[in-house]
Amino acid sequence: MANEAHPCPCDIGHRIEYGGLGHEVQVEHIKAFFKVAPVVHGSSQARGQNYFPLWALPRCQYGTPGPASAGLETIVPDFFVGQEPWHPSGDWATFPEWLKTRDARKINREVDAVLRYLKQQCHATRIGIVGFCWGGVAVHHLMLKYPEFRAGVSVYGIIRDAEDVYDLKNPTLFIFAENDAVIPLEQVSLLTQKLKEHCKVQYQIKTFSGQTHGFVHRKREDCSPEDKPYIDEARRNLLEWLHKYL
Repeated sequence: MANEAHPCPCDIGHRIEYGGLGHEVQVEHIKAFFKVAPVVHGSSQARGQNYFPLWALPRCQYGTPGPASAGLETIVPDFFVGQEPWHPSGDWATFPEWLKTRDARKINREVDAVLRYLKQQCHATRIGIVGFCWGGVAVHHLMLKYPEFRAGVSVYGIIRDAEDVYDLKNPTLFIFAENDAVIPLEQVSLLTQKLKEHCKVQYQIKTFSGQTHGFVHRKREDCSPEDKPYIDEARRNLLEWLHKYL
């Protein structure tokens, strides 16, 4: 399970070797990993119809089963633009300062480049977005700014130091953990209250009982029998949200 001693315990997923599953592409000034939709039930998905960036951890090494294996074309951009990601062996006392250099709300230039690539090179017409932790904050930010994203899923990520963060442009699912040391339930309750007051589109907030930060992308061997139903449900909810609104 997640190590609650860490301020951001997201280094718990499977390290995935992506060779053969997709390829790296250059998207203007950044690199990205691109995964084409597989053949599903004997027929290929219509290219560009169900296309979305998968926002996990920038320069993602860890992943969760889902979009790329569910008939959805997927792109994972390097939003750190070549800068090194946080390494779990680092001194966690320095993590807050390091995080200040990786602001999840200062990625609009990269997002614009990715959207141009998806529309011009891939002819994408329906684009959604998924993010975990840092990427969850990015999803929250982008669902407020970009109507191009027809659906968003923010997994244990929330903007908490601003007031104008409730006018979502399109349907957004927020997934939280009850025992998250990073995001207290008080912040989830405030988000729930404010969205109810201000949001004019569909949204859903789900908090999973007994779970900790990082639970959705927990390694198989770290999934206890008690936790597995919650993990499976969250992953299923993520995909169902995308399929419903894309």
